[in-house]
Amino acid sequence: QVQLVESGGGLVQAGGSLRLSCAASGSIFSINAMGWYRQAPGKERELVAVISSGSNTYYADSVKGRFTISRDNAKNTLYLQMNSLKPEDTAVYYCAPTRIATMRPFGSWGQGTQVTVSS
Repeated sequence: QVQLVESGGGLVQAGGSLRLSCAASGSIFSINAMGWYRQAPGKERELVAVISSGSNTYYADSVKGRFTISRDNAKNTLYLQMNSLKPEDTAVYYCAPTRIATMRPFGSWGQGTQVTVSS
C-alpha cells in the first residue's frame, strides 16, 4: 500500500506562487497515474490535475494555465507548481494514485497540506 505525505502548503497573497510536494512510499508510484485533489471548506473534494505514468497531463479548467503537475519517479515524488493563485484556490490539497480511465482516485489519502490565499 502506498503511503503519501503532502507538503509545501502555506499562506500566500493573491497572485503569489506555491510548490506542493507529495512523497510516496511503495514501488507502485512509477507505474500509476497520480493526481492532485483539493477540498475547500463546505465543498466536496475535487480533481485538480493528473499526470500519467508517461507524464501526460490533465488539468481542471479552473487551474489550467496557472498550475503545473510533474513527477520524479526516481524520487517517488509528485509536484504541483501553483502560480497566479486566487482566493478560490484556498483548500486542503491531497495527492492520490488515480485511474486514468475514470479520473478517480484509489487507495488511501494522506493528511493533505493547507493552502490559504488571501485577497
